[in-house]
Amino acid sequence: MSAITTQAPTTQRRSFGLAAYRLATRAIGPAVPYLLSRRLMRGKEDETRMGERVGMASLPRPDGTLVWIHAASVGESLSVLPLIDGFLKARARLHVLITTGTVTSARLMEERLPDEAFHQYVPLDHPDYCARFLDHWKPDLGIWVESEFWPNLIVATHARGTPLALVNARITERSFQGWQRFPATIRNLLARFSAVLAQDQASAARLRALGAANVVTPGNIKHDAAPLTADEDELSRLRGAIGARPVWLATNTHEGEEEVAADVHALLAPTHPDLLTLIVPRHPARGDAIAAELRANGLDVAQRSSGDAITPQTDVYLGDTLGELGLFYRLADIVFIGGTLGAVGGHNPFEPARLRSALIAGPSDFNFAEAFAGFAASNALLRIADASELASAVALLLDNSEERDRRAAAAEHIVSASSDATRTTLDTLMVLLPAELAVKGMGAHA
Repeated sequence: MSAITTQAPTTQRRSFGLAAYRLATRAIGPAVPYLLSRRLMRGKEDETRMGERVGMASLPRPDGTLVWIHAASVGESLSVLPLIDGFLKARARLHVLITTGTVTSARLMEERLPDEAFHQYVPLDHPDYCARFLDHWKPDLGIWVESEFWPNLIVATHARGTPLALVNARITERSFQGWQRFPATIRNLLARFSAVLAQDQASAARLRALGAANVVTPGNIKHDAAPLTADEDELSRLRGAIGARPVWLATNTHEGEEEVAADVHALLAPTHPDLLTLIVPRHPARGDAIAAELRANGLDVAQRSSGDAITPQTDVYLGDTLGELGLFYRLADIVFIGGTLGAVGGHNPFEPARLRSALIAGPSDFNFAEAFAGFAASNALLRIADASELASAVALLLDNSEERDRRAAAAEHIVSASSDATRTTLDTLMVLLPAELAVKGMGAHA
């Protein structure tokens, strides 16, 4: 891995695209209250903390060094928890502010953040809201996770002299092609980052092609994340209801994939009459529609959001709630990863692997291409193309416990091997803090 230089990015020439974006976001300012109210009605905003979305802090800024981490939503915010722990162990009087944009991630952060770290909602990307946010928090370092870019917030932070880093950066081929339509804009944004740490070689190459400098590849920090949590009492209750029934899970499913899971259940039911299929949609708000569709196909569906119990007659248990993937991964050791049968590009395979699951996925995996390839190469992941092949894969793993255990153990081995990505990332980021705040001896966070 090449070294990161500590020199700040040079001042960027004005970009027409960024200027147009700034004007457009300012023009829609009067509509923001209406937009937020609509989101609130759909459960996508927190009524008690709406001010944060327009840059009004609900907490005071603590004294000392403040590291600000922006993560888009649940997966990204969970992935940086080990990084947050590292920062807090490395420095006295250091605090970490993490911003996200979803209600679910805010709730999870309230449960999982350590002392000296706290959460706020990211302000909407309006110039005035960004200025208000930065005036209050005055971060000493800004860290952006993966691939979400809010241009006004990035430009305003950089303009104040705050060093910026892009961590666990991921650019899919689709995103790369999209940004190539606006080369000056993305080059201008990327040049404002003092360090760009890509999670894989493919993303690193695309970022360099888009104009990023100081790109290194320490690895994927999601590899180092802790297992998802689960309510032990609820886990015990559901295990009691399931009993000895054969069970498999389709997780993070998108439209059309629930129908595939239903087809699999129908194909396997004659040979596995007690089969229980668990489905956790990527977007739980679709739960009622999914349940209606499955019932129309003759399946007995218990819907978690409605408090339905699992009975001996239940064919499908629909996990249409937020933040409970850790619970469902513990209920089933055969997991189909959703988003892989359409054009979505798949979802995080590390989470089920960390809880010893035998993995199955379709061909669409561009969001985690290198990770999926690694699992497949280690015989920890079965590839399928359609409902028929998925049914065959599930049947194989249901009927052959040795094969299931071997593949689950292989998946767990991959994620249990230390990647050192978090340690390397932390070492790089500590150097970016202002010189008078920097400390020597990174052994404290080892």
